[in-house]
Amino acid sequence: MTLKQFEPNIILVPNFFREGLKKSFLFFRTKTVIEGRNLKDAILTLEDGTTFSGKSIGVDSHSVGEVVFNTAMTGYQEIITDPSYHKQIVTLTYPHIGNTGTNDEDNESSNSFCSGLVIRESSPISSNWRNKVSLEEFLKKNNVVGISGIDTRKLTNHLRIFGSMNACLSANGMSNDEALIKAKSFSGLAGMDLAKEVTTQTPYEFKPKTQAINNQYHVVAMDFGVKTNILNLLSDRGCKITVVPAQSSFDEVMSYDPDGVFLSNGPGDPEPCDYAISCIKEMLSLNIPIFGICLGHQLLALASGAKTEKMKFGHHGANHPVIDTKSGVVYITSQNHGFTVNEKTVPNQVTITHKSLFDQSIQGIELKDKNAFSFQGHPEASPGPHDIQLLFEQFIRNIENAKKI
Repeated sequence: MTLKQFEPNIILVPNFFREGLKKSFLFFRTKTVIEGRNLKDAILTLEDGTTFSGKSIGVDSHSVGEVVFNTAMTGYQEIITDPSYHKQIVTLTYPHIGNTGTNDEDNESSNSFCSGLVIRESSPISSNWRNKVSLEEFLKKNNVVGISGIDTRKLTNHLRIFGSMNACLSANGMSNDEALIKAKSFSGLAGMDLAKEVTTQTPYEFKPKTQAINNQYHVVAMDFGVKTNILNLLSDRGCKITVVPAQSSFDEVMSYDPDGVFLSNGPGDPEPCDYAISCIKEMLSLNIPIFGICLGHQLLALASGAKTEKMKFGHHGANHPVIDTKSGVVYITSQNHGFTVNEKTVPNQVTITHKSLFDQSIQGIELKDKNAFSFQGHPEASPGPHDIQLLFEQFIRNIENAKKI
């Protein structure tokens, strides 16, 4: 049947195609919607005096912190609510942000910890079946300062050349000179113990949305800024999880009689967290199964005798290749850290299990004479690939083997 057989003024359009045309029409109206919005001016001023001008998409306020860039193409809601970004202003390199809105399921914590959000373009239209509120509404609701309309490629290149910088993000009419003074007043993350600022204040038992059929293992998670999806993945593998504050003592941790201890991700410099390092050292003496991620990885390394150091601009993204030094297998991983373990200081009793293919920095360690290992990146993703989730299985195997002894 050809179109000639139909009446010339009649076009039959399937429902699904009609909906597609409607969405396309909305898409092409985006520019008009943007131009019709009355967005306030905002500025991002770096400590070296470089200033970027744009439009405010968050609260009418200002904030200071370290500016970093994240190369993930998705997952802006998870990034904003990741406690590891505490005291950091996050630049997203993907140019179009906010098109899927935000929802009630993708938060990695109960608060938004980043000091600000920097993007190229904010989508005025949110289209997703889970969408509850737009990105801009989400930022305002969570008291986050945001800026859009700046050249994020130029900013990212600047940070790659000169390193992560302290900055002031202002959306309340502050002048460039005032913002520069604020930026220079921020001391930087080196030497900052931020884990105790984002941790839970009281112990609690994690309640996953989907309850595991059989909780075979009891894991105590030391909360240095733990992400929800880490706890979900442990729960999916049969773990009952008790979350304890970062400053919990060895005796407090062991009072729960755990089958294993998890050292969580978190923000800031690991070296000032002497309370955690001392606790981990005592746990190592018992040879209890230990698994660390991100800050937890760095703390395990410090407890084992290694040293950590600040990186030039860190690793932040969901597309970072990491190699298993034993098997040669390469995994694409999610990363978020500004400190790393100094390879020259790693003692003989520690094996380096993974390395970054970007800069050869340490990504994983395992203690030769202890039941402990850790990973610098984020095997739980959120956002990012799931290549390295097998590390959770390794932790469970270590627990099972320890229970047999």
